[in-house]
Order: sequence, then structure tokens, then C-alpha cells
Amino acid sequence: MPTTMKKTNRSEPINFNSEEVHQLRKLAHEGEGQHLEFKRKASHPEKIVREMIAFANSEGGTILIGVDDNGALAGVKYPDEEMISVREALHKHVRQPMVYHDTVVPLSENKFVVRIDIPPGIRGPILFYLGPRQSESYVRVNDMSIKASDEMVEIIRRKKQKKDIRFYFAEHELALMKYLDQYSSITLQEFQKLTGLNRYVASRKLILLVLANVLRITATEKGDLYARV
Repeated sequence: MPTTMKKTNRSEPINFNSEEVHQLRKLAHEGEGQHLEFKRKASHPEKIVREMIAFANSEGGTILIGVDDNGALAGVKYPDEEMISVREALHKHVRQPMVYHDTVVPLSENKFVVRIDIPPGIRGPILFYLGPRQSESYVRVNDMSIKASDEMVEIIRRKKQKKDIRFYFAEHELALMKYLDQYSSITLQEFQKLTGLNRYVASRKLILLVLANVLRITATEKGDLYARV
């Protein structure tokens, strides 16, 4: 089950000018990016869970609930209710343990920001379950959380295992390197067309080349791009 590392203590005196508030304003000023996401409210907690998964599957990150897209600290009135809805969505859609740290930062007597810090997952990938046998996953790319392809999911899984990777530079790999001498990147479909391989074999070859640190994979909304490291 998902676990949280800290519970908010409501009996603590409120300090509206604390260092925590100062750091929060500084963080929000940076704007959304690879490690930071803003949410005005937890109206759609499933979306927040997807963002948490994307951070866990990537380099980790922070979600601020009660912050507008432009970085303004609008706050929420009932921070505990915001987190309850997120935890319920986690319980419903995530089966693997997910470590996260949530804190509530007071802005005034009735306005708060909920901060959720998610470290990179130790075991991965974290999946979002839509049903008993249907799941998907996400990764963070710049300021977007993108649905992970089957290849990306496999790469994340095998990277966590930290096993030695063996592959051979044969005809198809050499054709790929020659292609990348001319073009900056290639898709799985383009690699299939280039080599005449079926999807499964082409996919396995690209996965091995990424795991061997010969290629890097970048998820986009239109599909993965493979490029030289």
C-alpha cells in the first residue's frame, strides 16, 4: 500500500512567516518543470496520482496543491481533505509501495499549501491500475507527465534490476548507427521500416541499446524518440 513518511500535526502553532513559507515562495517562483508540478486543488486526485507516479518513475519531484499555474500561492482552505482524496486515489489505483512525504504549509489562518515530495522509486516502474488487468505508467519530461510506452516501462524495470547488459553490433544495429549519423533521432516505427524487423524484435533491440547506454530514450506525446547518448 502507498505510505507517507510524515503526518501533519495541527496542534503546532502557525507561523505565517516561517522559513518554510519563504522556501515555498522561492520554489513556486521557479515555475513548473522536470521536478515541480502545481495544482490549484485536488479536484481530480487521479491526475495527481499520475503526476506522483511520473516523478517516482523519473528523477523524483514535488507537487504543490494550492498553487496556480503561474506560481501564485492561492492556497486551499481544507488541506486535510485535499490529501484524503489523494490517498484514496492512491489506494484505488496503485498497488506497489510508493514513498512520499506530505506537509502542510500555512499561508494565513484559512489558506494552506499542501506539499508532496516524491523521491525516485527504488523499484519500478510504478503502475496506475485502471482495472484488474489493465494498467499504465507515466514518466516526467520537462513540465509534462507523459504516458510511458511499453518500451519505456521495460527500460525502467530493467534499470532498477541493475544487471549487466549484453548485445551485439550486427547488421541492424550498424544500419541504425548510420541512420543516426544523418538524423538526430529515430522512432520505433522508423527503425522497423529501416531494418524490416517486426515490432517485437525491433523493440527488443532498441531497449537493449538504451540499457547499454548506447542510445537514450525520450518520451513525447507523439511517441518515444531514440538518439545517440
